[in-house]
Order: sequence, then structure tokens, then C-alpha cells
Amino acid sequence: MEGGGKGRDTKTALRQGMDGFLNPIKEAIRSKSWRWKLVPCGSRDEAFRNFKHAVLNDDNRIIILLVDAEDPVKTSVREHLKSRDRWELDFTTDDDAHLMIQTMETWIVADIAALADYYGQNFQQSALPSTSALEAISKREITRALKLATKATLKREYHKIRHASDLLKRIDSSKVRQRCQSCERLFNTVLQAIEAV
Repeated sequence: MEGGGKGRDTKTALRQGMDGFLNPIKEAIRSKSWRWKLVPCGSRDEAFRNFKHAVLNDDNRIIILLVDAEDPVKTSVREHLKSRDRWELDFTTDDDAHLMIQTMETWIVADIAALADYYGQNFQQSALPSTSALEAISKREITRALKLATKATLKREYHKIRHASDLLKRIDSSKVRQRCQSCERLFNTVLQAIEAV
């Protein structure tokens, strides 16, 4: 997956946070006595390179790419990534590439109760979008709303490296799945692939 910056500590923190968020998938994998490995790669290009290498060199695993869409998605995931990033994904299927539309923060904003609990006093819930079409909101607007909602709190303004991993452990993936089709697609695709084996 994309994210975690360049440092080992920040990648470890993101992995731990996303492990918590993806726990239903992780538990389904463990119920089959399989091994679960989540790999934060830093940049999106590095995530793609690692994904491609893994797919082309090991056919005994379910391997998923998870990156931000960065922009509105109007095509299939593979077509979006080919157009936006110039990534050729002919070596894999549509079910193997997934987007956090348009940014991971969209998923975080989907569980307002967890955000309010985490940031506590002076959290401005009204600054966050309440629309059911959360994925239609631009990355820039999501980031701005999240910063406005948190700037007066004791934890201060939302910061991806300092806050995202803790928030991912706290947000309810079922709430995110209800508000974000991209998250629902990820969970459904992976859980169905696990059940099919």
C-alpha cells in the first residue's frame, strides 16, 4: 500500500493503524491459517513497483495494491491508474488494484464519531462534510475540512504522519464501507477471494 513516508518508524505506525482498520479481512485470512502481511511502501510509485514484483514472482498469494486515487475516478481502477500514473496493469486483474478515493483521509472522515472521540474538546464536527456522496469530494476539500475540524483541539490540526495511524485503529470499517464505495469494494473483493479458496 501507498503511505508511511520514508522512515521505518512511520511505515510501522501506518501498518499498525491499517492492520486495525482491516481487521475483519485479517481475521478471515487467519481463520484459513494463512499469513497476513501488509506492506506500506512510502510513495505510490514504490507501492506499484513492489506490487508488480510480488504479482509477477509469486502466484501462491492474494496480492492487492492499495493507493489513493488522488483525482476523481471516472473509469475502472486500472484505467484510472494507467491514465493518471502511466502504470501498465496488464499483468493483473481489476480485482487486484484498489483505491482510497480520493485520499485515505476520505475513509477517516467517514467515521465522524471516532474522529470526535479521538480529538475531543473543541473538535468542530460541523466543518466535516455530511454528504452521503463522500467520495465525490476532492482530496483538497477533504484535507481542508479535516484541518478545520481539528485545528482548535489539544492534539492540534490533523497531521497525516502524527495522527493517521492512531485514527485508522479507531475508525469503524463498517461505517466507512457504508459511506465509501471504494472501501466496500476492497472488503468485498478480498473477503470473496478468501472464501473462494
